Amino acid sequence: MLAIGSPTCSVRTSTGCSALLRELQQIWNDIGESEAEKDRMLMELERECLEVYRRKVEEAANAKARLHQSVAAKEAELATLMAALGELNIHSPIQTEKRSTSLKDKLASVAPLVDDLREKKEERIKQFTDIKAHIEKISGEIFGYDHLNNNLMNSLSLEEDLSLRRLTEYQTHLRTLQKEKSDRLNKVLEYVNEVHSLCGVLGLDFGQTVSDVHPSLQGSSMGHSTNISNSTLEGLEQSITKLKTQRKFRIQKLKDIATSLFELWNLMDSPKEEKNKFSKVTYILRLSEYEITEPGVLSTEIIEQASAEVERLTKLKATRMKELVMKKRSELEEICQMAHIEPETSTAAEKSSALIDSGLVDPSELLASIEAQIIKAKDEALSRKEIMDRIDRWLSACEEEKWLEEYNRDDNRYYAGRGAHINLKRAERARVTVSKIPAIVDNLINRTLAWEEEKKTFFLYDGVRLVSLLEDYKLARQHREEEKKRFKDQKKLQDLLLTEKESMYGSKPSPRKTSSFRKPNGYRANGNGSMPPTPRRNSVGCGTPELLTPRSYSGRQNGHFKEMRRLSTAPLNFVAISKEDTMSTYTSVCDSSEPGSPPQG
Repeated sequence: MLAIGSPTCSVRTSTGCSALLRELQQIWNDIGESEAEKDRMLMELERECLEVYRRKVEEAANAKARLHQSVAAKEAELATLMAALGELNIHSPIQTEKRSTSLKDKLASVAPLVDDLREKKEERIKQFTDIKAHIEKISGEIFGYDHLNNNLMNSLSLEEDLSLRRLTEYQTHLRTLQKEKSDRLNKVLEYVNEVHSLCGVLGLDFGQTVSDVHPSLQGSSMGHSTNISNSTLEGLEQSITKLKTQRKFRIQKLKDIATSLFELWNLMDSPKEEKNKFSKVTYILRLSEYEITEPGVLSTEIIEQASAEVERLTKLKATRMKELVMKKRSELEEICQMAHIEPETSTAAEKSSALIDSGLVDPSELLASIEAQIIKAKDEALSRKEIMDRIDRWLSACEEEKWLEEYNRDDNRYYAGRGAHINLKRAERARVTVSKIPAIVDNLINRTLAWEEEKKTFFLYDGVRLVSLLEDYKLARQHREEEKKRFKDQKKLQDLLLTEKESMYGSKPSPRKTSSFRKPNGYRANGNGSMPPTPRRNSVGCGTPELLTPRSYSGRQNGHFKEMRRLSTAPLNFVAISKEDTMSTYTSVCDSSEPGSPPQG
C-alpha cells in the first residue's frame, strides 16, 4: 500500500496498516486460505484503499476550488465595493501576502473588509436615497410632477457610483435646487400677495382666483406643498396682468363717474351729506393707479352705486336745470349790479327760459356759458375795484355836499337846541370834504383814463362811460357855481332895493316866517345829523339844470338793468325861498321904486 501526506502521518499510517495486514494474514493462515486467494484479496484491498484515497483527494480538490472561488468572489466584491465607494486607498492583504498565505487566511482577511464596506455602502445608499428623494420632491415642485425629467430620475435610481465625490455632486445639485425653490417660492409668495391686494381692491374672491391658477396656492389646501413650477408662475403673472388691466379699466370708469358726480353736484348744489356717501369714489381722483390700495374701493358694487347715483342726478338735473340757470343768471346780475357793469344779454333770464323751454340749447351749455360770464364779471370787478372805491368816495362827498346845503338853508341852525352842536361839527367836516370834491373828480378822471389806456376799452358805469359822467358832472358843477353867483348878485340887489324902500317909506316889511328844520326827509336839527336827506329836485326861478352823479345819470339810461338807482345831488337853489316868494318880493321892491306907489304894510 502507498503512504501519502506528511512523514509523521505516513509512519503512523504504515504502522497501523502493517499491524492490520499481519493480523489479517494470521487470520487467513488460521483459516487456511491459499496463497492465490490471499493475493487476490490483497489486490482487492489495495484497490479499495486507492478508491478511498482518490475520493478524498477529489473532495479536497473540490473544497479547494470552492474556497478559491469564495476568495475570488470576496476579492471581486471588495473591488466592486471599493470602486463604488471610491475607497481607492484600501490595500488588500491578498496582494501583499499572495504567495505565503493560504486560501483560508486570505478569506479570513478579506471578509472583514467586505463586511465593513458593505455597511459603509448601505449607509452611503441611504444618504443617496435621502438626497434623491429631496431632489425628486423639489424637482417635482419646480418642473411639475407630470413633467419630470425621466432620464434624470432613471440615472439617479440606477446610479452605481456611490463615492463621496458623487455624493458631493448630488448635495451641490440639491442645494442648487433648494436655492431655486426658495427663489421661486419667494416669487410665488410675492405674486400671491399682489394677487391678494388686487383682489381686495377689486372686491374679487382671492381663494377662487389663486385656485384657478393652481389648487396648492389656496391656503385651505393642507397637506400639499405649494406648487412653484413654471406653469404656476406663468399663471400668476397672467392673473396679475389681467387684474391690473381690470383695475386700470375700473379706475378710469370710476374717475369718469366721479367727474360726472362733481359736475352734477356743482350744478345742483348738492348738500355735503349727500356727497359724503361717495367719498371713496371722489377720493380716487387725487390718487395714482398704484396708490389705490383700499379694499373694495374698485368693487363692482361701488361702481354700480356710483353709476346709479349719476343716473339719478342726471334725471334730476333735467328737472332742475332751468332753476339752476335762472339762479346762476341772478348771481351774474347781482355781481354786475354791484360792480355797475352790464351783463351779457345773450343769457338774459327771459331769453334763457325761452331757449330751455324750446329745447334748442342744452341747459348744461347755457349754464357753462353763464358760469364763464360770472368768472369774467368777477375778474372785471376786481380790475375795477380801485376806481369803484374812488367812485364811492366821490358819491359819499356828494351826499355830504347835499346835506350841507340842506343844513345851510335852515335859518334855525344856529339856535341852541338839542343836537345842534353835533350838526355844527358835521357841517365843519362836510365843508372840508366838499372842498376836496374837485380834486377827487380830477383824480378819478385821470385814474379812469389810465385804466382805459391799459385795458384798451372804455370804463362803463351802468352802461355809460364814466369819464363822460365825470365831465358832465364838472360842467354841471360849474353851471351851479355860476348860478350861485348870479343868485348872490340877485340877493344883493334885492337887499339894496329893500334898503332903499325902507329909507323912502320908513318902514320895513315883516319877515316871513321860516319853516321848521324838521323835514319829511328825515333830517332833524336836534339830531346827530348822520342821516343824509333823501334826494329831491328843486330849481330856482331861472331853471338851473340838476347836477348829475353816476347813480342819477344811470337812471336816465333805458335798457341796462331791471333796477336802476337814481341818485341826484343837492338841488341847485341854495336858499329855502320858493319861486313864488322870490317873485313876490321882487315885484314889491319894483312897485315901491315906482313913484306914487302905496306903502307896503
